[in-house]
Amino acid sequence: MERRFNSQQKLHIRRGDTVKVLSGDDKNKTGKVLEILTQKGRAIVEGINIITKHQKPSAGKPEGGIKKIEAGIHLSKLMLVDPSSGKATRTGRKLNEKGKLQRYSKKSGEFIK
Repeated sequence: MERRFNSQQKLHIRRGDTVKVLSGDDKNKTGKVLEILTQKGRAIVEGINIITKHQKPSAGKPEGGIKKIEAGIHLSKLMLVDPSSGKATRTGRKLNEKGKLQRYSKKSGEFIK
């Protein structure tokens, strides 16, 4: 279903967050979010979902060869790691002291930067 008013959806993770992988080949691994692909609903996490890419030699890159890079992983497979306790937690949104909506950890109840 297409979003009508706000085209950019609110996500439970952001760039720079530490996340834990819930399922797949990299289950229980943690890493830092490098980039979020909102249109595809995926995130690129440091050291997670490594693929090999064969690159042909060209004038710009004469060495070519096999490169290992991180591929996107679906957002539903990622869970935010609480900075205070170091454990995976669900997130919510509530008003802070300044009256702005801010993410908070449902496990510890503390606000997340």
